[in-house]
Amino acid sequence: MKKSNNRRFFLKNIAVAYLGATTIPAIALAAKEETPPPGEEKAPGGRRFNETYSGKYNNRIAFPVGGIGAGMFCLEGTGAISHMSVHHNPEMFYEPAMFAAISIKGIPDGARVLEGNVPDWKKFGQRDAGLGGTGGATWGLPRFNESTFNARFPFADIRLRDNALPLQVSIKGWSPFTPGDEDHASMPFGALEYQFTNTGAKPEEYIFSYHARNFMRQGDTGNSVKAMPQGFVLSQEAIPDAPEKKGQFAIFTTEPSTIVDHCWFRGGWFDPLTMSWNTVKAGETRNTAPVEKDAPGGSLYVPFRLQPGEKKVIRLMMTWYVPDSKLHIGDSPGGGTPATGKYYRPWYSSRFKDVAEAADYWSGHYDELYRQTSLFTNTFYKSTLPPEVLEAVAANLTILKSATVMRQYDGRFWCWEGSGDSWGSCHGTCTHVWNYAQAVPHLFPALERSLRHTEFHENQNTEGHQGFRANIPISPLVHNFHSAADGQLGGIMKMYRDWRVSGDNDWLRKMFPLVKVSMDYCIRTWDPKRKGIVEEPHHNTYDIEFWGPTGMCTSFYLGALTAFTAMGALSWRRC
Repeated sequence: MKKSNNRRFFLKNIAVAYLGATTIPAIALAAKEETPPPGEEKAPGGRRFNETYSGKYNNRIAFPVGGIGAGMFCLEGTGAISHMSVHHNPEMFYEPAMFAAISIKGIPDGARVLEGNVPDWKKFGQRDAGLGGTGGATWGLPRFNESTFNARFPFADIRLRDNALPLQVSIKGWSPFTPGDEDHASMPFGALEYQFTNTGAKPEEYIFSYHARNFMRQGDTGNSVKAMPQGFVLSQEAIPDAPEKKGQFAIFTTEPSTIVDHCWFRGGWFDPLTMSWNTVKAGETRNTAPVEKDAPGGSLYVPFRLQPGEKKVIRLMMTWYVPDSKLHIGDSPGGGTPATGKYYRPWYSSRFKDVAEAADYWSGHYDELYRQTSLFTNTFYKSTLPPEVLEAVAANLTILKSATVMRQYDGRFWCWEGSGDSWGSCHGTCTHVWNYAQAVPHLFPALERSLRHTEFHENQNTEGHQGFRANIPISPLVHNFHSAADGQLGGIMKMYRDWRVSGDNDWLRKMFPLVKVSMDYCIRTWDPKRKGIVEEPHHNTYDIEFWGPTGMCTSFYLGALTAFTAMGALSWRRC
């Protein structure tokens, strides 16, 4: 088929490039087929872009819910919670025992965990899989037969069906995300809205419930399940010499009729969960006051009644508070302590004093944050961009809610290159990696400008040498390694981009003297003969040194020179 030169064909090929090398063969083959009508494009294998994941496609979905630098959990395509990462490091295989359930009174076997079936791949070979679940034995509990998933970032929609029950269930998971409002996008918040529809021919009585082991527990002392309005708080106090262990995770509803069990049955092995499930299966509730310590977990119950065809939505809200960490990477000249303290502390801990204050804010601003976030989502998905581009962009935006990104106490942005199983992979907002990220400067430009501040202040010395990995907490670097040519030159181009995005001439005038020092260093170090090419040995994103001229780094050099000239023309002009 003759290739088209129109905008759709161009953007489709750009999207293919971003999907990664492992998917290129399948996409390339699909591109040779006859082009379907606009909006009807299918992903490799037959699923339409931006439409429902079901069957084999709904097997390994994990949708991040949380805030920028605030931690996250993932809502899986079945409705399960996994990847619980709220202690300032990735926990990709942490699936704590926490789940919602529904019980229909008067129907035999009318109790279900509000999830689809557990995927087979989870049951074999994973850490602790032989115990029936990596964070506690829940996989053997009955679930719905069918589940489907639909992504509308930052919203995730799940539908559950089971022909044995006169009930249709949908779950909407989300967390705030509004461009230009980086603070609300950085909150430690998440919500799951459960909608129930009576599909039967007679009224039914139901009990919705939510259950969680105290997965915040760290060791044998200082752990408890505390009370809060319409919910409970999984709590761990600081341990001597380990303040980073302190943390709380609140789970609550807006339902006045909520009944709370603050202490599961205290027994051995699987007794606490077994007794909790027995309560669900019997269509009962349990109201237990908090105990001083060692509560295995907590539950909440919401009884309700539906007429045939009637619907009800139960809003389940979550927030967490882990104010300290042991995260410290890099030294400063003279060994000084960073202004924000020796160890990383999250930005949200400067905004809220405790989990109760965070929960109050989340409750009080929920509707407005939902409205603002929905406005972004609706606008984004009404774009005329090809659906394959929208799906690729939305999938990559979820990184901003993952443990890959951090936001320290003073509000400045900092990132890993990616997330390992239980560690951040390659620290320091590496300049020759984050060169290519375009979402943050356009959606949250203030956060992006904080990266320029780090690069040209803490990461740059008086000679213009710029380190390409920032300390955390952010502090002046020890300059004992190469500068990365593509990273440092890219930073000059990003200065130009961020100035153009912000229109802030005063910011540029303050930064430009430092940009000039950087540009002079680049010319002096990599193009001392003023040829207009990078040819002296230069470190780069391949983690090696290139010797001799390279088109890759020279393209960065020419771009930086062009950007520098444009910024210079403005910097000294009074307007």
